[in-house]
Amino acid sequence: MVRYLDINQAGNSIKCKLFCEAIREIEHLIIFAHGFGGHKDNKAAERFAETALSKMKKTAVLVFDWPCHGTDVKKKLTLEDCDSYLGMVIDYAGEQLKAKKISAYGTSFGGYLLLKYVHEHGANPFGKIALRCPAVDMGEVMYKRVMTDENKSMLERGREVMVGFDRKVLINQEFMDKLMAADIRKWEYFDYADDILILHGSKDEIVPIEECRNFAESNVIEFVEIEDADHRFQDLNKMKLAHSYMVDFINKK
Repeated sequence: MVRYLDINQAGNSIKCKLFCEAIREIEHLIIFAHGFGGHKDNKAAERFAETALSKMKKTAVLVFDWPCHGTDVKKKLTLEDCDSYLGMVIDYAGEQLKAKKISAYGTSFGGYLLLKYVHEHGANPFGKIALRCPAVDMGEVMYKRVMTDENKSMLERGREVMVGFDRKVLINQEFMDKLMAADIRKWEYFDYADDILILHGSKDEIVPIEECRNFAESNVIEFVEIEDADHRFQDLNKMKLAHSYMVDFINKK
């Protein structure tokens, strides 16, 4: 069953998509955090949900639009709004969906935001965190791989710019400054390492695999390299392999 729902809290309306067999029987909920410029209706989330629900009973997958993404109504992206959205989704999972266990799957920008949330809140609210190509160097990724030279020039002149992939997102220099300052490579994750898995494609053209490997090694986090996979894992066989790793990890006691 697929159900669309809104989380309305503190003047916000978070657009969500829930995959589950029976909403009243959810015991384990996996929050799927999509990447920059993505949305809740992405195929990777759908395929992951199919795999997870087929292997884990009484499990659901909840995908939501980050601020300024998908059908979200906010106009300008801020890290503060991203943090608030994630917190409200976590609360909703426990308080409204009555999930006894909450895990997370994050990709690219979504993976970065999950790790940022854990560090800044000083606790891991998730049973397990599975990350695919997390942008541990998100500031540099934005500057070097997402933004155009024209974008950079406009920001330097104090202008706001539209950047992104599936949907363009409005950002300003303040957002970039805060993104650069919130560099998760500088933070320690030893206390959470046993509950984190990172998978990364060897041919990732957006997030350098070396950055993720170094981050994982520095924090003693399990790291799995998927040979010849690109950033979006467009090869469906490689995506299936990644999801198999993730489901096994998330389902591990």
